[in-house]
Amino acid sequence: MLKTIADNHRAAVDGFLEQSGEQLVALAALCAAAIEKNNKLLFCGNGGSACDAMHIAGEFVGRYVNDRRALPAIALSADTGIITAIANDYAYDYIFARQVEALGNSGDVLITLSTSGRSPNVVRALGAAAQKGIKTVLFTGEKVKLGEVPKADFVFIAPSLITAHVQEAHMVAMHALASLIEAQLFPNNH
Repeated sequence: MLKTIADNHRAAVDGFLEQSGEQLVALAALCAAAIEKNNKLLFCGNGGSACDAMHIAGEFVGRYVNDRRALPAIALSADTGIITAIANDYAYDYIFARQVEALGNSGDVLITLSTSGRSPNVVRALGAAAQKGIKTVLFTGEKVKLGEVPKADFVFIAPSLITAHVQEAHMVAMHALASLIEAQLFPNNH
């Protein structure tokens, strides 16, 4: 059983990096350029993906591997007061879109995580970001192919239908993204 789990994990992660490696490098360049222009990275997702959004925002504001200046990143899933107020006053579908409207600026990058690709609050956030001139990114899994793929500037599909393996591929991708961005912004640290 453990070997099967490990094999499925490797297939999802290796397949993701193989099919999306070049696009991930392009996204890193976009994010590094945004940061150099004093823009920020916004992250969001639901459930485990919300935790992953907070984790990766922490890697940018804190540090990933090497000491360097703090980088501007916000996890839109982190403020329960804002989330519950928006959910109560509007609907849960608006929890990220309202934050994008309030905090996002043209030139920022919104990175969303949704294993199904169909979370209404993530789809609305992508739409709100596009209206503000914010570059949009969707990390998802193969379940998205069962429906309509939301519009985003970058779409990354982890090759698995198993939510856990999709999330594992996303976290490997997030760590690779952090490493690539750090290498571009701080070449003497690598």
